[in-house]
Amino acid sequence: MNGLNAPLLFGFLVALSVLIGFIAVWRIVETRDPTENRLRRYAESMAGPGVADQEGSPEQRETEPWMARLLAGFGVGPRIAQELAQADVPVTVAEFLLIMLGAGLVGLLIGLFRVGPALGPPMGPLAGVGLAVILGALPLVYLQIKKARRQRMITEQLPDVLTLLVGSLRSGQGLSQALGMLVDEVPPPAGDEFARVSRAMEFGASVQDALWDMADRVGSDDLDLVVTAITVQYQMGGNLAETLETIAKTVRDRINLLREIRVLTAQQRYTGYVLALLPVVTGLLIFIVNPEYMGRLFEPGLVRILPAAAVVLQVVGYLIMQRIVDIEV
Repeated sequence: MNGLNAPLLFGFLVALSVLIGFIAVWRIVETRDPTENRLRRYAESMAGPGVADQEGSPEQRETEPWMARLLAGFGVGPRIAQELAQADVPVTVAEFLLIMLGAGLVGLLIGLFRVGPALGPPMGPLAGVGLAVILGALPLVYLQIKKARRQRMITEQLPDVLTLLVGSLRSGQGLSQALGMLVDEVPPPAGDEFARVSRAMEFGASVQDALWDMADRVGSDDLDLVVTAITVQYQMGGNLAETLETIAKTVRDRINLLREIRVLTAQQRYTGYVLALLPVVTGLLIFIVNPEYMGRLFEPGLVRILPAAAVVLQVVGYLIMQRIVDIEV
């Protein structure tokens, strides 16, 4: 690659990355038409149980986007779609993968044209691939963080939701009316989920199907317990208000126990953060102050094993510490 083609290639790749980034941001902030979503949910509810899980007719598969068919063939699309629904990220699977591709391309460019020359010609491709993997995985990390935060917020709102639901049932309202009341009384994100439940019932879906769809979107064990209790009591009969009141007390006690555990393990968790970031920050500062001193670790020979082994051991140690303090209740 001569001196003329390298800047042109770099500029083209940067322009492509910026274009992918703008498309991703536009798709995220785009206002979706609620009518289309309502019609889709109505069609799924009218199709009957189990139809949505089928592969569809050949004509339907031919009209699907080529990337969606490719991801469905590898089994990746449904899993990512479920993660996006649980995190409430308004993008499709193909759009999310384009975001990951753009982030990985930016990391590849930085590694090849910025980090690679500073480390030497042999390390350029390795630095590019490493940064591409790291930056390409950042959208997945963001997705998991947003999913966990949303699940935690809904779980913390669940005792208040059940208290309101019990009060409505004891005042003489039906289950459908009580669920509709939660739309106005409960703040997001739980309020948004019950609004979807209410809209699904308005378009003909049964109470059980609408609640199970909500449980699948949220992915919370506590919410699954509530929906299971409602489904059993709805089919077998009994005092639903008393059952929900017992579940609300159980969920509230569990949340208090989890908060107590997080307080007791806070020192260990933050110790893991410090021990994981301290060598990285120290190495970057030394590299900025004296690049030649740190550059000896990347010279040809067996000495390159040292930084690679250090990174692997740091990651393994951090995962072990997080696993120790991750106490399930």
